[in-house]
Amino acid sequence: MASVNTPIKEIGETYLLPEGTTFHDITETVSRVTENPAPRGWWMLFLPSLALLGLMTACITYLLAFGIGVWGNNAPVYWAWDITNFVWWIGIGHAGTLISAILFLFRQNWRTSINRFAEAMTVFAVLCAAIFPALHTGRPWFDYYLFPIPNQMDLWPNFKSPLMWDVFAVNTYLTISVIFWLVGLIPDFATLRDRSRGLLRKRIYGFLALGWRGSHRTWQHYERAYLVFAAISTPLVLSVHSVVSFDFATSIMPGWHTTIFPPYFVAGAVFSGFALVLTLLLIVRSVFGFQNIVTIKHLDLMNKFMLATGTMVGYAYAMEFFIAWYSGNPYESWVFLHNRLGFGQLDSYGNWGPLYWAYWAMVSCNVLAPQLFWSKKLRTNIPVMFVVSIIINIGMWFERYVIIATSLNRDFLPSSWGDFTATPVDMGLYLGTFGLFFTLFLLFVRWIPMFAIAELKGVLPHAHPHLDDHGHDGAKAKGELAPAPAE
Repeated sequence: MASVNTPIKEIGETYLLPEGTTFHDITETVSRVTENPAPRGWWMLFLPSLALLGLMTACITYLLAFGIGVWGNNAPVYWAWDITNFVWWIGIGHAGTLISAILFLFRQNWRTSINRFAEAMTVFAVLCAAIFPALHTGRPWFDYYLFPIPNQMDLWPNFKSPLMWDVFAVNTYLTISVIFWLVGLIPDFATLRDRSRGLLRKRIYGFLALGWRGSHRTWQHYERAYLVFAAISTPLVLSVHSVVSFDFATSIMPGWHTTIFPPYFVAGAVFSGFALVLTLLLIVRSVFGFQNIVTIKHLDLMNKFMLATGTMVGYAYAMEFFIAWYSGNPYESWVFLHNRLGFGQLDSYGNWGPLYWAYWAMVSCNVLAPQLFWSKKLRTNIPVMFVVSIIINIGMWFERYVIIATSLNRDFLPSSWGDFTATPVDMGLYLGTFGLFFTLFLLFVRWIPMFAIAELKGVLPHAHPHLDDHGHDGAKAKGELAPAPAE
């Protein structure tokens, strides 16, 4: 089996970097983005992002002035687009921790071309997610009641509530993700500091580098710290979205009351997170010309991962129907067969479930679209993988919408049924979070190295000239000693 550095010869791909490339060339390739003027493609993405960020600011201002009644939330759909968007954005951030921490612990070298993207995406996605529950409380200026700190009302959080578990899980996840991201950036900040010509730029990067000098002892401390934070971050991949799923699974609402939700939510989160990482990678890869660093082989491995997690999600969809049937609960069976699938008649007028179209959109995007990746030809086709990655994220949003809206709008009593319609403020705020996300992300790719320079050098063939394409120590077998790589 070939390593990740082995090119896919069937499509004419070559090695990561051209023959004779030095480690200094790698530093130049990665650093030049932060040192040269931004290309036109960057501005074409940044200006619309700023416009969407302004839209988000306007929607939040309007909401604070008039209250959350400007949303489409109603009785019985008390959780609507806001919690749907919250769960969706939290899921997006899961791929960052998985790629950075878990693949690092398993020593998967292919992570080095995508981990920095994923780590940044995690931080920005969690920030976008936090907006929705903070506003959903109705009076966000009192949100400090959610934390166990003294306050004027002598209130104490209810630690038995899954909603309170969310507060601590998401804040812990955000804190560890930021620390893990910044620790990995320290050597690269030092590189930019040493290459800076302007005094202001040198001082800013010097402050962020925390006095890094690159000594042997410094590297030892760095590698230990990075390993510790990777170990701490790993359980969060499973715990955070499991806790989010408890918001639903601990209730008695038909369609929510099931034990499959924790693994189901985790698989879906990784699925959607990988899809967005792929979308962003393909855009940045094209705009900045990083085809030699993010190769088709890396993209092929990501597509395989999405195929695997997409299969898990499809299995979870099927198991929901089995659990509804096996439970013998007529309300559960009714929610899945009638309200979601749209089978049968719901009322005397012969209407189907009003949101059945959302369920079929979810299945089409999340189960059917990834099946294209069984074909290696399609799995290594840039336009195909770009379109499929977008379709997957659309489908994952519909999944959260189906879980929330189709369970709440038709529950136990027909007398309490109600329909939900999103308002322009709902839509504007959701689109605005894309502005926040892409504004932060584009500032990241402009001023911070998109790839871990030292890690990237370490996995290239130049760093291990005594290893062949299969990772075998050829020099050792011959009794030879390979020379140490030089900058």
